[in-house]
Amino acid sequence: MGSITDINGIRLGHETDEKNHTGTTVLVFDRPMSCGVDVRGGAPGTRETDVFSPLNLVETADAVVLSGGSAFGLDTASGVMKWLREQDRGMDTGYGKVPLVPGAVIFDLPTSSGGVRPDADMGYRAAKKAVAGEVPMGNVGAGAGATVGKLYGMEYAVKSGVGTASVAGAGGVVVGAVAVVNALGDVIDPETGQVVAGVLNRERNGFLDARKIIHDISFPFMPPGTATIVGVVAVNVTFGKADMNRIARMAHDGLARAVFPSHSMLDGDTIFAVAAGEIAYADVSVCGALANEAMSRAVIDAVNRAESIEGCPAIRDL
Repeated sequence: MGSITDINGIRLGHETDEKNHTGTTVLVFDRPMSCGVDVRGGAPGTRETDVFSPLNLVETADAVVLSGGSAFGLDTASGVMKWLREQDRGMDTGYGKVPLVPGAVIFDLPTSSGGVRPDADMGYRAAKKAVAGEVPMGNVGAGAGATVGKLYGMEYAVKSGVGTASVAGAGGVVVGAVAVVNALGDVIDPETGQVVAGVLNRERNGFLDARKIIHDISFPFMPPGTATIVGVVAVNVTFGKADMNRIARMAHDGLARAVFPSHSMLDGDTIFAVAAGEIAYADVSVCGALANEAMSRAVIDAVNRAESIEGCPAIRDL
């Protein structure tokens, strides 16, 4: 399956509150990287997304934060900025360096407990832990409280988490992805069309099919903002942020292939895209198609690596 850390210059770290089932995941870049973003969900929780519009000034990011805690979790980026400042990282303004840290959050409040939310200290520790090698996935970081299959409410949901993958293309191109999967409906294997994880049946030993039951409900049994997938795709190619915005948009196709429904008014679906810049040229459309595939694989990886928590089984235990 590979990992987003297969791309040189990208490090990944988690900070997890195992007791309260929440946390944050940080991607730290060894050098400033061109960044784009595409927000498709109707209820996003994001930070520093407008700055990466091709119409605006800033071109690069120093890190990206994915966090639990709903809007509270946006505070984690402040801790990442603090850590980066200690490393003398950031855009030189002439009055000091300002680290550029966009981010997005999921709504994990139904599974997190004790009123504990990810904060700046958690972001700092995740950034400090970030490494370039193999990193645990599943019930860690921003995936600690992630669930899928909530069309009929949390009673029929299953545990999800954070997953990663990478794919190789011609000419040495590598595209990686990381996804925190907190979907309203089902995760579906694009290759087989089979439901991998999703809405449980009454016996809690198998899945209903969201593509079928969506015809029988008037509205989902969850409030807005409770179902979100946030993620990052990365390419080892030199691109500007206009191209990276296109790649982020194409990566959403991979999300839509693996999740049904996606991009609804209840979702905060957000994907960032970064260019590591090792290869001088590759076609943006080809890289976008590879990002599509990498994102689908990362989504599948997230539910495959998840572990059960109290009241919410993982697919490995069904």
